[in-house]
Amino acid sequence: MKEKLLTPPNICTMLRIVGTVGLLLIRPLTLPFYLLYTFCGITDVLDGTIARATNSTSEFGARLDSIADLIFYAVMIVKFFPILLEVLPVWMWYCIGAVLVIRACSYVTAAVRYHRFASLHTILNKATGFCVFCLPYMLVQDFALRYCEITCVIAGLASTEEFLIHLLSKEYEPGRKFIWKR
Repeated sequence: MKEKLLTPPNICTMLRIVGTVGLLLIRPLTLPFYLLYTFCGITDVLDGTIARATNSTSEFGARLDSIADLIFYAVMIVKFFPILLEVLPVWMWYCIGAVLVIRACSYVTAAVRYHRFASLHTILNKATGFCVFCLPYMLVQDFALRYCEITCVIAGLASTEEFLIHLLSKEYEPGRKFIWKR
């Protein structure tokens, strides 16, 4: 049976992609940026919520959501790298680099083992996403560095967990939420 592509959850995800690209055109840490950024965050939450509530989850939707997440993170790197370069100490960049290496190993492992792109929606990955999403709001606070440290620890745990899941699983498990629970 042919999968329907233009479902309400997928439309939400597509709106997030368009909004994310729009963020490239707006100066960060301004009101227009925060408004569009918040819209992207709301659509990120809504797509999965609507899909589950209407029983319209799909493989295509899960992949589209992962692609939207990657686009979002890429745009955030472009927009916030110059700001973070001024704020974060050198040692923090080594930690971020280690997290990214683990994440890359996870993606490569999944590609080799399952012959597909696989980014799991584990609880720790969701926590990382939430922390990273809140970063622009936190950069203007006095505790910005501490917040970045906590986010890096959570991201490291999430990346390690996903890497281990891909290493230890016999087959691709897109719905897996924890390393110790299926």
